[in-house]
Amino acid sequence: MDTFYELINNPVLVSTVSGWFVAQILKTILHTLVTKKFDAERLVGTGGMPSSHSATVCGLVTAVVITEGVSSTDFALSFAFAMIVMYDALGIRRQAGEQAKILNEMITIFAKTNSNITPEDRLKEFVGHTPLQVIAGAVLGIIMGIISCNALM
Repeated sequence: MDTFYELINNPVLVSTVSGWFVAQILKTILHTLVTKKFDAERLVGTGGMPSSHSATVCGLVTAVVITEGVSSTDFALSFAFAMIVMYDALGIRRQAGEQAKILNEMITIFAKTNSNITPEDRLKEFVGHTPLQVIAGAVLGIIMGIISCNALM
């Protein structure tokens, strides 16, 4: 029981998890408002507004700064990790999503002429983020880090 208490009172862990959790909830709500239909996959899926990847790593960095300071090795590691994750969300993963859109258009066309290809073979398009989605996730993560640390310290 001591381990569970330590986990739920660890400001770095709580900040990190709460950044992800709140981002996923907001992402689902925004998606529902825009599309006018609920998609449960949005609760755990990648892509969309705000970036849960950015919220997660920025919650982590914020909590490390508050608990350890900017001169700590933990800060340096968490900052580098955050930069890699956010760069990946903007670059490689975003491009994969753009390619998936084009391939899905091709699948739709080919499905009409080839019985081996069906519209169910479509690729996932929500994999990366726009700069605005990454920035929104980063701001959300910082806010969640500050709130979590203030509540637990």
